[in-house]
Amino acid sequence: MIKAGVIGATGYAGIELVRLLLSHPEAEVSAVSSVSFEGKPISSVYPCLSNIFGSVLTEADTVIEICDVVFASLPHGHSQEIAAKCSAAGKLFIDLGADFRLESADVYKQWYGCEFTHPSLHDEAVYGLCELNYEEIQNAKIIANPGCYPTSIALGLYPALINGAVYTDGIIIDAKSGVTGAGRTPTQSTHFPELNESFYAYKAGEHRHTPEIEQTLSQMAGQPVRITFVPHLLPVNRGILSTMYLKKGKKSLSEVHDLYIDFYADTEFVRVLPLGSYADIKNVKYSNYCDISLHEDMHTGTLIICSAIDNMVKGAAGQAIQNMNIALGLGETTGLKFIPPAF
Repeated sequence: MIKAGVIGATGYAGIELVRLLLSHPEAEVSAVSSVSFEGKPISSVYPCLSNIFGSVLTEADTVIEICDVVFASLPHGHSQEIAAKCSAAGKLFIDLGADFRLESADVYKQWYGCEFTHPSLHDEAVYGLCELNYEEIQNAKIIANPGCYPTSIALGLYPALINGAVYTDGIIIDAKSGVTGAGRTPTQSTHFPELNESFYAYKAGEHRHTPEIEQTLSQMAGQPVRITFVPHLLPVNRGILSTMYLKKGKKSLSEVHDLYIDFYADTEFVRVLPLGSYADIKNVKYSNYCDISLHEDMHTGTLIICSAIDNMVKGAAGQAIQNMNIALGLGETTGLKFIPPAF
């Protein structure tokens, strides 16, 4: 049995990791840590775990010592030292934060205000978008779990970009996220009276996921890609719907749809919907699926791609476990075949 540990276990992504790992047939949650609640049973923070899992929250070093694989769900700037300790101890490290997602130290400093404190580890790290980097993940010891918005966007655009079915200039991405994407610490904008019955854009053109999205799309397209990215906050707990607008090339919508069907035919967690259907966050809730639908504005020659994921599962904890499965030679879908609820 694989001994798994979660550092930052009381944040939203951290507790989702715990929840999913508790049902994993090949792994056990051997240790959990939290700075804010150290010394307390995790079930006292999340009563949903009462009589199920009551492990006492410990310090990060204990998690590293005990476990074979360490997940870190921490704010940016806090994972690099943990990665160094895991590397020295020969432990698999999967980072759900932003510290290892960007290849450029200068870009990381520009957008996050932090340095690469262990540059050699960044050379070893693999970007854990499973459908893109499967082979590299198999041999990885440090895995950068992608951000939630970048996951939905990259999966939605991947077949179109690598097949040259669209132009790469003028890409507009309009994405909406459930409030869990903002983290567990409350702010005025996530306070219930402010969020309820509300819907608004935020950080238009300046969201920190922008360079990660552009880095991935540029690798797919084989040339620099720049985007206009506008995120929005939905008054729901979980889910991301990314709607992407691109100038279509010479292929018809039906031909582009066939490209997507063929491209994702052998992937378990990406579902390309029939033409005329629309991706909907309710149909991927609590699952590791990404639903993609394709549409066309014939008046302007615009290809419209909708991509829906659960930001806490495929956008965070589920994809992290998918990365663990691949890196440790388990079946990719092990512990992840959750059926979305009908309502």
